[in-house]
Amino acid sequence: MALPVLDGEGPLALRRTRSGGPAARVTLVGAMSGPLGGDHLTVEATAHEGAMLHVDSAAATIALPGQTEPTAHYDVRLTVAGGAELRWLPEQLISVRESDLRVTTRADLAADARLVLREEQVLGRTGEAPGHLTSRLTVRRAGLLLLDQELSCGPGAPGGWDGPAVLAGHRAVGQLIVVRQEFTHDKPQPALLVRRAMDEALRRLG
Repeated sequence: MALPVLDGEGPLALRRTRSGGPAARVTLVGAMSGPLGGDHLTVEATAHEGAMLHVDSAAATIALPGQTEPTAHYDVRLTVAGGAELRWLPEQLISVRESDLRVTTRADLAADARLVLREEQVLGRTGEAPGHLTSRLTVRRAGLLLLDQELSCGPGAPGGWDGPAVLAGHRAVGQLIVVRQEFTHDKPQPALLVRRAMDEALRRLG
């Protein structure tokens, strides 16, 4: 697969890596600490018609407090054209104490596009209280809204985020989103996903 455009600057460097399959693979590499308070980072990935693109990261992303501005923004924009497939599989996002990060992820898919998207968020390092983390995920297929959700955790978040209806005292949350045209008629069966089962599910998807 060809990568007609591969360009990055600031704390994120882009590297073409070996995929071991037909997909083009790009790895996000942290060139410096970030996102820090006051940063506004944007990652855009587009899989053109019929293409297969796999995007991952070399290490976890660590949200850190800034010296002057409290809030950092991290925007992810994914576009998948007809007959194309995009796999967005970064490592964990870690919310460090006193940090404030707002993450927005938006995926726009053609009617027959395929998407595999994984999010994993860790609230605080070992033995540490979390920072404030707000994460919003929006997925549209052929212009129709499939998913629009937001989760806010840590100091300053709306009450109840750590209660039994949300995290129930846990300090990590994750989800795996799979969009395929065939699921319209042949829905997959529900299953409990831990990390090992998640990796196996990704392997079975090819």
